Amino acid sequence: MQQRRRTGVEILSAIGPNTVKDPDMERAKSSESNVPKVNWIVFIIASVIILAFTLWAMVFPTNADDTMRVVTLWVAANVGWVYVLTVTVVIGFVLWVAFSKVGSVRMGPDNSRPQYKLFTWVAQLFAAGVGIDMLFYSVTGPITQYITPPEGDGKTAAAAQDAVVWTMFHYGIAGWSMYALLGMAMGYFAYRWGTPLSIRAVLYPLLGKRIRGGLGDTIDIVTLVGTVFGVATAMGIGAVLLNVGFSLMFGLEQGLALQIALVIVAAVLTIAACTSGVDKGIRWIAELNIWAAAALLLYILVTGQTAFLLNALMENIGRFAVTLPGRTMQTFAYEEGGSEWMAGWTLFFWAFWLAWGPFVGLFLARISRGRTLRQFVITAITIPVLCDFLVVSIFGNSAMFEVLNGNTEFAQLAIDSPERGWYALLEMFPGAAFLIGLGTLSGMLFYLTSANSGAMMMSNFSSRITNATQDGAKWLRIFWAILTALLTIAMLVAGGVTTMEHATLIFALPVTIIAWLVMASFFKALRIERAQREGQALRQQSKAVHGSDGPERTWRQRLTGIRSYPTKTGLVEFIEHTAQPALAEVTQEFNEQNHHATLTAVASEYAGITDYALVVAIPDHRDFLYQIQAVQAPIPTFGGRTFHEEDVYYRAEVFSSTGSEGYDLMGVTQQQIIDDVLARYEGHLGFLTALGQEDYASTHTSPLTPRTDPTLE
Repeated sequence: MQQRRRTGVEILSAIGPNTVKDPDMERAKSSESNVPKVNWIVFIIASVIILAFTLWAMVFPTNADDTMRVVTLWVAANVGWVYVLTVTVVIGFVLWVAFSKVGSVRMGPDNSRPQYKLFTWVAQLFAAGVGIDMLFYSVTGPITQYITPPEGDGKTAAAAQDAVVWTMFHYGIAGWSMYALLGMAMGYFAYRWGTPLSIRAVLYPLLGKRIRGGLGDTIDIVTLVGTVFGVATAMGIGAVLLNVGFSLMFGLEQGLALQIALVIVAAVLTIAACTSGVDKGIRWIAELNIWAAAALLLYILVTGQTAFLLNALMENIGRFAVTLPGRTMQTFAYEEGGSEWMAGWTLFFWAFWLAWGPFVGLFLARISRGRTLRQFVITAITIPVLCDFLVVSIFGNSAMFEVLNGNTEFAQLAIDSPERGWYALLEMFPGAAFLIGLGTLSGMLFYLTSANSGAMMMSNFSSRITNATQDGAKWLRIFWAILTALLTIAMLVAGGVTTMEHATLIFALPVTIIAWLVMASFFKALRIERAQREGQALRQQSKAVHGSDGPERTWRQRLTGIRSYPTKTGLVEFIEHTAQPALAEVTQEFNEQNHHATLTAVASEYAGITDYALVVAIPDHRDFLYQIQAVQAPIPTFGGRTFHEEDVYYRAEVFSSTGSEGYDLMGVTQQQIIDDVLARYEGHLGFLTALGQEDYASTHTSPLTPRTDPTLE
């Protein structure tokens, strides 16, 4: 170090004009550069594919339906096992993440905490991940599996035991595991490492810089096209179901015209709602949705065969748990017509979840910042799944009760026309008019939630977004809402629900490749995360007697800091006269020893305060970050100094690329800060050493400045 301790101004001048950046200029540049821009390559190619399919289905509906039927049967017979294997591995992978040591890693800095309360979060999980299709299949599914099961004879006790369980299986852990995989992967990279919320960002550890070019665009195109078909299928099924409800309620004529009208109305409402954002539009609909669904189920449970429904629910859940491993890998290779059954049921649902996975995963990542991977996975594959089980079991067993008691006419109606069968079941309960209205309201909310969140996420997939809190342009959401509506209408014209099933099964096949790539890439990132933690454990750093990290303080400094609650003015004075000069001096020394260090002034979230971030570039490895950042904290209730005018005080916390390190620098000297920087730099090198022992290269070469949570726990 220099013999004479130079002032901060002298050191900043010596380092050069490009080392320290003016925070006001950076804020202005950031505001301009961070505005989401359209990814025209992805937007145009995906739009052309979808428009071409839409025109084909509208102009040549019979040809489109026949062609897709042939392709679907070929896929089921020859590569159906790919879907089965993919879903099985996804389930195993997310369970491994949840119960391994890395499950405690947060989707965000270590100091971050969840944005939403548990109920609101779960409501949005459930509403976004479940569509109106669950109501559609909740009656026809169990009855079909009872009358014509995939194996064995129909209308037997064994077929009855499995009838509802098959539908629970199709709406169970498999789909939510896919959501959990993509959601936690995107959330981890976006909130922990500052990457955009996108599939291509998740694949950076595996594919490197290639994701920024044509390969990344191809991934986004596949994701976007699969998402559009998945949402269009849900909207089409919803239109078919609600068409019956509106006919019963308002005397409208059932048919294609009413279905198309419902799609148009949904598109209009989607345009109005999705532009209001997650918190205003989708959040409100999600919470209303869960209350409407709960009221519907409670009414059926109380006014229906209560004892039978509760007994059947317990038996269904038990049988599901016991038979899950076998069902997951079952392909019916030895059953005549097994591939046809798989194409119409299991493979369709697996394809449906794969198609929905990216957009639901993106939406779930948006609302899950601050949660640990373990919390995210366990909640996603338990609470919403149990809600699904309630819906499927109560509706399915109510229908089964009628069939088991000889109502063959109802059974045939549910098989031939699932939408009419669902409403026929509601008409059997007392107060049928009220129940039909409640059921239609619940279905409409499911319908709008899928359309709303789908349009928003499609706009994100077709944009270049640099901030995880941003969304694509409003005109993009409107465009995708309209295009999805056109695709839905085209498939309704071509053949209805069957055509939608075929299209989903075909277009979701490329998404299976993305699922495998995501697992490989995320596994690599988690290995790196583990290596970083091991590197931190190797750091030999001085600690104060009270056990907190940070520079070792003298006893006088410790005594002074006890019950000392600095004001904003005090924090600014400390940062500008002690912290910034210390970082400037050590930055200069790093540069003189060819370590390529930069010191950046960062605009704080608190007006009048400037944070400082020291970054030491390490080629082909993760850069070293040491940031001194202002954090506001409440004064403890047991009392502070009585002359303090506010109930908060300010801390100068140290942040690394994974968030706050949890200690305050207020009151230490410049030399102690320099010593702390060097200690943490040695720890970072220890992390890179551990990383090298794992035979992996780091995936992040330029860590982004972490954001501070305004509340400290």
